[in-house]
Amino acid sequence: MKLDQLLKGLSDYDLDGHAELEIKGLDYDSRRIRAWDLFVAIRGNSQDGHDYINDAIRNGAVALVAEEFGKSYGEVSKILVPDSREALSKLAVQFYKNPCHEVQLIGITGTNGKTTTSYIIESILTAAGARPGVIGTINTRFQGKTHPSPVTTPESLDIMRLIREMADGGATHVVLEVSSHALDQGRTRDCPFRVALFTNFTRDHLDYHNTMEEYFNAKSLLFRKLRRGGRNGKTVAVINMDDPKGEELASVSNTEVVTYGLDRRWDFNADSISTDKTGLKARITTPAGQVEIISSLIGRINLYNILAATAVSQSLGLNLDIIAEGIKRLKTVPGRLELVENRKRLTVIVDYAHTPDALQKAQETLRPLTEGRLITLFGCGGDRDRGKRYEMGVCAAKNSDIVIITSDNPRSEDPESIVRQIEEGVRDSDLIRAEWSATVGIDGRAYFIEVDRQRAIEKAISMADKKDIVLIAGKGHEDYQIIGREKRAFDDRKEVVRAAGMN
Repeated sequence: MKLDQLLKGLSDYDLDGHAELEIKGLDYDSRRIRAWDLFVAIRGNSQDGHDYINDAIRNGAVALVAEEFGKSYGEVSKILVPDSREALSKLAVQFYKNPCHEVQLIGITGTNGKTTTSYIIESILTAAGARPGVIGTINTRFQGKTHPSPVTTPESLDIMRLIREMADGGATHVVLEVSSHALDQGRTRDCPFRVALFTNFTRDHLDYHNTMEEYFNAKSLLFRKLRRGGRNGKTVAVINMDDPKGEELASVSNTEVVTYGLDRRWDFNADSISTDKTGLKARITTPAGQVEIISSLIGRINLYNILAATAVSQSLGLNLDIIAEGIKRLKTVPGRLELVENRKRLTVIVDYAHTPDALQKAQETLRPLTEGRLITLFGCGGDRDRGKRYEMGVCAAKNSDIVIITSDNPRSEDPESIVRQIEEGVRDSDLIRAEWSATVGIDGRAYFIEVDRQRAIEKAISMADKKDIVLIAGKGHEDYQIIGREKRAFDDRKEVVRAAGMN
C-alpha cells in the first residue's frame, strides 16, 4: 500500500518525506520490522518505542510515525502525530481494509467471567451454523486453529490483523474480550461493536488504574462509545444489573440496553435452578419466552455467564432452541472451575480466580457441593495490585476449612514477602497456622504455608480424601510460572495428575 493511501486514515499529522513510498507492513515492535515497513513508536508503561527508532531503521523501516523526532533520520519518511497509539489504530484499520465491517463484533468486559462467557457465546454461534472467531485471555481461535494469547486484548494493530485473517477465512462473528487496559489505551477505539457485554465489576488492576473510580471509568468506555444504528445493524449494550455498577453503566450507554441477572425485573433472568458436581439446570426467562437449559458448567457463577451469553445471542437474532443447544454442547472451559480427573478420584478444581470476588464466588460455588472439607490453595501475583493480597487472605480463610498459601507468579518480588502479606489476612480471620506434620487426620480449620507451588499441590492432594474438594486457584489455564525473569513450564492441572499418581 502506498504511504499516502495509508495516511488517509489519519486526520492530524505532519509528513516529512516521500508520500509515494510502497509500504509492505507496519509494526510497533522494532524487532519485527522488515524491509519497506512503517514503524509506529508508541509509549508503554515500562518502555518507549521512540527509544527504538534506530533499531527499526536498521531492520529496514522506510517510514516512521512518532510523537516527536529528536533528530534527523536521513532519507526515512517521518510522520509526526499528537498520539501515536491513536495513529496506530487508524493506520491498522486502513492497512487491513477495515475488517471489522465484514463481521459481527461482540465485545465483553468485566472483572470476571469474560473468558467463560466468550466460550459459551462461541458454542451457541457454532450451534447456529455461524463461524465465530475469538480473541481472548486463553487464546485466539478460529475454525479449530488456536494461538496462545500473551495478553487479554492485543494492541489495535494485532486486533485488526487477526480480524482480517478471520474475515478472509469466512468468519461471521468475532468475540473479543476487552480488558480495562485496552480500553484505557484505546486499543479497541476503532472496533465498531455490534454488542457490548458487561459481566461484573470488582477489585483488580489497581497497580495500573490507581483507584476503583479510574478502573470503572476505563470499563465504561466500551459503553460510552457505542453508537446507535451501526453498519452491521443496531448496537446493543448487555448489562448485568445484579452488579452494583450495572445501573450506572446502563445510564451512560449510548444505545439500546438489555439487562440480565437473577432478579425477575431484568430482561433475562432465571429460576428453577439446580446445581451439583456435574453441572447445572435452570429455566431462563427472556423477552422471547422461556427455555430450559442444561449445562456441564457448575455453580450460580456460571449461570450468570449463561444468562449473559443468552442475552448476547438473542440480541444477535438467535432463537432459544439454538441457544439452549449451544449451552448444552459446551463441556468445560480451560482453567475455569475445571474438574481435573486424577488417579485418586479426588474432586480437584482448578480455577483462574485471582481477585477477592472471584475467589469468594468460586468457594461459594463449591461449598454446597462439599461433603467433607473445602481445601483452598492459592497465591497472589508479584508486581501486581498489592492491596488485594490481604483481602484474598481474608476471603480464603472465611470460606475454607483448610487454606494453603503458596506462590502464584511472583515475578520480580520476593515470594516469601507476598506469602506473608496474604498470611496477615488469613491470620486476622482467626485461622490457626498448622505444621505439615499435623495434616493427617486434621479435623479443625487451619492454614499452611508452602512457598513452592509444586510441593504445595502435592501436599494438598496428600491431605485430601474423597469427601473433600480441593480448589487450586489463581492460575487456571496458565501453563507457566514466572519467577524473577524466568518463565517456567508449570500447569496446575498437570501437577494435580502427577501428585495424585505418586505413591
